Amino acid sequence: MVDIEEDYNVDAYDDDLFGASNEDYCNCQATSPLPIPELPQFIWPSGNSNFRGNPGHLGRQQSRGGRQRYDDKLVADMKLGNNLETLSHKCPPFQEPCEIACYSRTTDGNVYFDDRCLRRLRHTVFQEIGADLNVGYETFVEKVEDPDGFSDLLDCLRGKNIPLDNIHFVTFRNNLNKIMGTAYNRSEPWEMGVHKRRGTVYLDVRKLPEGPCDERQRRMMYWGYSFEQLATEHETSEVEPDSVDANAEYCVLIRTKLGAHRIIMGAEIDCYDGMRDGKRQYIELKTSRELDSRTVERFQRDKLLKFWIQSFLAGVSKIVCAFRDDNGYIMRTEIMRTREITQRVKERNLWQGGVCLAFADQVLCWLYGSVKENEDYLLRYNPQSDRLELRKADFCPQSITNHVNELT
Repeated sequence: MVDIEEDYNVDAYDDDLFGASNEDYCNCQATSPLPIPELPQFIWPSGNSNFRGNPGHLGRQQSRGGRQRYDDKLVADMKLGNNLETLSHKCPPFQEPCEIACYSRTTDGNVYFDDRCLRRLRHTVFQEIGADLNVGYETFVEKVEDPDGFSDLLDCLRGKNIPLDNIHFVTFRNNLNKIMGTAYNRSEPWEMGVHKRRGTVYLDVRKLPEGPCDERQRRMMYWGYSFEQLATEHETSEVEPDSVDANAEYCVLIRTKLGAHRIIMGAEIDCYDGMRDGKRQYIELKTSRELDSRTVERFQRDKLLKFWIQSFLAGVSKIVCAFRDDNGYIMRTEIMRTREITQRVKERNLWQGGVCLAFADQVLCWLYGSVKENEDYLLRYNPQSDRLELRKADFCPQSITNHVNELT
């Protein structure tokens, strides 16, 4: 029987997000010797050239009859096509994520610029074979979506006096998940708000309308929250709540760099497992249906891609995944190391982490070069046409407006 405690007390190499071979991406030092990149200014079609940020087919769409019609909302589009082979030979440098701040949102909706909502991993969860994730379902408090959730992140930036000089993008991790995942997943539409202020592009999370959630879907969603509560505990001796409340969250603000782009992003963190070199060792918690011979490849192709992107972007080195049956009972719990996931899928040639990074770098170059100062846009991925569309928008979240006004 494997000693779980020993499995976590590994050397620094095992916690290296990039791994030893570093085949798929480059690990940059926290302080780069390179000068701050100056991205090219956007040029309208009259003086258009094929630099990074080329606006592509501006303001035109194909009608059903094959005739071109003018679309005054379309600013730029980017046809994706099948260029994975080309991207596999690129290697954009990626700076190891660095935590610069954090904040907590309590169940009553109050926000604090500290770690009071951070929970610790319970190692005994690995012995919870047969645990029922349905327990507490009747008293489950669902997450209340904040229509302007960007405000917490931006308030934290100002509250901690974090400078935005030379920062190209401020965003939640969710938006970068969408962009990186589209390198391989061309079936899921998505959109996000794009707002350029003082040289920084703010990417606002937008959720597409979803159909009604039936009882089975709601219960499966609950299993994820139930496992998070089962697998974690408060550092203090306070009594655990009787019900699962999805509104408590702990978020970190991370500074990183992909290619030429300096990025600050917010990422919700599930829990941590001790300290190493003065840094918390964060953990992602996941649930998944137990695998069989028919579902292994799909799991590695689709779910592991999402797991890896989410963890890699935030510098999370380990994932704890509970595999459950169709009734919500835990069959086993597995530890996955982020750096080993890409090696696992490489054997089957399912996807490459380096391609996701190269694809995201390409998209960010195009996007930053296509937007104008003090203008608002909607970035949308359309699976039917397999292209990204940058469209004019008439709305900017009040949190961004207030944030910019309060900057000194």
